[in-house]
Amino acid sequence: MQGIRRDFLPEHLQKVAAAASIDGVVSVQAQQTVGETQWLLDLADNHSLIKGVVGWVELASPKVRPALERFAGNKKLKAVRHVVQAEPDDNFLLRDDFNRGVKMLEEFSLAYDILIFARHLPVAIQFVDRHPNQVFVLDHMAKPRIKGHEISPWRENIRKLARRPNVYCKISGLVTEADYQAWTKSELRLYFDVVLEAFGPERLMFGSDWPVCLVACDYAQWHQIVLDWVMELSAKEQSQILGGTAMDAYQL
Repeated sequence: MQGIRRDFLPEHLQKVAAAASIDGVVSVQAQQTVGETQWLLDLADNHSLIKGVVGWVELASPKVRPALERFAGNKKLKAVRHVVQAEPDDNFLLRDDFNRGVKMLEEFSLAYDILIFARHLPVAIQFVDRHPNQVFVLDHMAKPRIKGHEISPWRENIRKLARRPNVYCKISGLVTEADYQAWTKSELRLYFDVVLEAFGPERLMFGSDWPVCLVACDYAQWHQIVLDWVMELSAKEQSQILGGTAMDAYQL
């Protein structure tokens, strides 16, 4: 990770996005602070490339409503995320205090991004079932264990989660779940095909995971990998995965 321990700002993103013909992005939180959420919104207000922000507020806090109200006036805030994968409790998503916070998101027309590892999928299904009217976006396809060449039980659990029509899935982050130096497009395709069959193009969206992806490949390379995969689909399906789904899920 040493190679990405530096600042990455809109001017850096503008260059790589333009090279890939990307004309709009949704920027997603990294730190779990409201200060970073405000910073991302400020960047979005000053850079037209950033169409929306997935921020962070402390959803498990009894003061979550004032925190949401603080940002409610900024239309660039499209969703909230918590780094559940870093929580020591594998059942964190089922905590009552956290779910009370999530329940408020619908009131503010905000989606919730689910950031988990593959092992958390059974719990994520229970979590989603508590909020049938809430829009969810599954980040990084729940991080299947590609480096270990494991596809089950991730595949079966993804299929179960995808039966919930309020869940979208982001095609991103796979190269960093594979061997950084030895991943292949063919092994990634196994996982792409699973989510395509499970969610369909209308609930799949391209994501870059930039700059984290840089430890295994650059922005243009990852974008081309996804482009090559979707080329077998219809023009309408390609358009949906490469932009339309994100516009639907995040109300862009």
